[in-house]
Amino acid sequence: MTDDEIVIRIRGLSNRFGEQVVHEGLDLDVRRGEILGVVGGSGTGKSVMMRSVIGLQTPAEGEVEVLGENMVGRNEDEAKNIRRRWGILFQNGALFSTLTVAENIEVPIHEYFPFLSPSLVDEIASYKLAMGGLSPDAGPKFPSELSGGMVKRAGLARALALDPELLFLDEPTAGLDPIAAAAFDELILSLQQRLELTVFLITHDLDTLYAICDRVAVLADRKVIAVGTIPELLALDHPWIQEYFNGPRGRAAANSSEEPARV
Repeated sequence: MTDDEIVIRIRGLSNRFGEQVVHEGLDLDVRRGEILGVVGGSGTGKSVMMRSVIGLQTPAEGEVEVLGENMVGRNEDEAKNIRRRWGILFQNGALFSTLTVAENIEVPIHEYFPFLSPSLVDEIASYKLAMGGLSPDAGPKFPSELSGGMVKRAGLARALALDPELLFLDEPTAGLDPIAAAAFDELILSLQQRLELTVFLITHDLDTLYAICDRVAVLADRKVIAVGTIPELLALDHPWIQEYFNGPRGRAAANSSEEPARV
């Protein structure tokens, strides 16, 4: 596989907090155009790994390249040029509570394109709102006026504000009911296909893994112990993988993914 086909390359990543070792010698490649799901038990450092990739966490050791650029030790100006090429949906949306939904979407646009006219920025925000699956009347509302699912969609719209090549999603369906979670999964898959996005997706939702992920990376024992399709992972005899995918919820998700679509 050529370098152009690898969007995220992690080698020898180690993260420590005092005496606590979260990652040690972690390696991972994310391929261009795929939806990669990242799973692991509580405390395995899924979000810490993502923070290391996007430059919010400085690793103790290791190398991280995103879109061909080194992310370790970059100054703020250098990192800013890379960051405009990706979008991030943090857990719980992470919207600014004192801004409307439209204003939240406009924040990254103002940061990177301060010369754009207010009318054009408003138009772009309206378009991103629609891409996130929200109606125009959601724009003037504040986050406190939205349902949990709408907050997630507003956060996604903001993540798409700069037309990113790469999308980071941290537990995007957490807290949503099964119907809303399934609809959000469908939205992510549709956007990924239409915009040719690469998606780095942290989740514990087995339905999401089966429904939209091309490959899954498993975090355990302080590193990525396996990466592959779900059938490839099921062929491994690691106890956590077997318990996770072959447990009651894993079997239910697998059965649901195999059911024929209703007409």
